[in-house]
Amino acid sequence: MEEKLRKLMLAMIAYNNGDAKRIQHFIKVHALAKLIGEEEKLDAKTLYILEAAALTHDIGIRNSEKKYCTGKQQEVEGPPEAEKLLQKLGFAPEVTERVCWLIAHHHTYNGITGADYQILVEADFLVNLYEDGVGMDAVKTAYARIFKTQAGRRMCRTMYGFTD
Repeated sequence: MEEKLRKLMLAMIAYNNGDAKRIQHFIKVHALAKLIGEEEKLDAKTLYILEAAALTHDIGIRNSEKKYCTGKQQEVEGPPEAEKLLQKLGFAPEVTERVCWLIAHHHTYNGITGADYQILVEADFLVNLYEDGVGMDAVKTAYARIFKTQAGRRMCRTMYGFTD
């Protein structure tokens, strides 16, 4: 599993060739998702799926921006791109299916089900809050509305220096 994730990370770096900002983004989301998943004691398969989804979660941005001039449609554009890449790298069909589903929903914040989904959203939020340079009010609003895992809540509080 580790070997496939390593190859996936390298493939995603190549996929985003010349776009250091996007490469840095998915690497940070992956690192935080993995850490939160480990802290939340995810089973090995769920953690594996989470890591693959974190590495590929924004794979649809480039095609979305070409077609729609916005990244919002990435939930539509991402799964087909991810499916091709994951199949090429030999990921199991059930893993590919769940990863693609997570990509298709990672900007949908109501009705979150599954620890992998919750943690992916939290990790992406932690990175986006920082990268977007939002103020403390926005951080606390996101904390109250989005963060549900103990590890994610703790990381958010620690990163931004506040208490409940």
